[in-house]
Amino acid sequence: MALLDVCEGSQDWALPLGAPDPAQRGDGIGHFSFCIQKPGLALPKGIQPSEFLKPYVDGSTGVKIQFWHGTTTLAFKFQHGVVVAVDSRASSGTYISTLEFNKVNEINPYLLGTMSGSAGDCQYWERVLAKECRLYRLRNNERISVSAASKLLANMMLEYRGMGLSVGSMICGWDKKGPGLYYIDDNGTRLSGNMFSTGSGNSYAYGVMDSGYRHDLSIEEAYALGRRAIAYATHRDSYSGGVVNLYHMKEDGWIKVSKDDVSELLHKYKEEKL
Repeated sequence: MALLDVCEGSQDWALPLGAPDPAQRGDGIGHFSFCIQKPGLALPKGIQPSEFLKPYVDGSTGVKIQFWHGTTTLAFKFQHGVVVAVDSRASSGTYISTLEFNKVNEINPYLLGTMSGSAGDCQYWERVLAKECRLYRLRNNERISVSAASKLLANMMLEYRGMGLSVGSMICGWDKKGPGLYYIDDNGTRLSGNMFSTGSGNSYAYGVMDSGYRHDLSIEEAYALGRRAIAYATHRDSYSGGVVNLYHMKEDGWIKVSKDDVSELLHKYKEEKL
């Protein structure tokens, strides 16, 4: 592999990454040595990610890691652009690690990426995408299209398919063709559409959207619909909660509209029914 060639690592995935072949050295250090004559990149210890995690997932080691993911993210196109609404609860198994996690990655002023699945996987690969989008701008003196950016992320996922990634992302932006919205997951699936919702609470969000979505929504109506969909999803889904972070992608770039506590929104909606 090209990365291992640059890093002077072994081609045998059973060996720790970056470790020299046993035939070449017998000190048993098992990691990259800075004493070699030819410069290379240092790599941490590790093996094939999916194989490394397998005994901890099936419990054969006596320790079982519960990879439970929970979130609700929503994005939809309407006549004035794209509205993105997400919750902010980050859970680690049955433990709520934080209520203030922003699940929208601000890739550049004209691109946003949402996160569901593993926070680490989503953050890392969308940062890689941000780097590639910046390089495209420098090389071509123009912004990358939303379609091309989503294709880059989908190709990254395809390269690592079956290796344990957990990613469900929506890439939202505005380019020469107008507003764009794409869904990408860890299998390399790439879909274009007018509305997507991901995460454990997506079915509840879809239920609210089906009752109020139309393309000719006004800006305030679209904001209210996005907030309501996420708020009701957090009410029914125990792995979603915190606050609703709301973004609007417009022709001149995205803006962050609001950050609303879901409890206050639910109380407000209840009072409106009385």
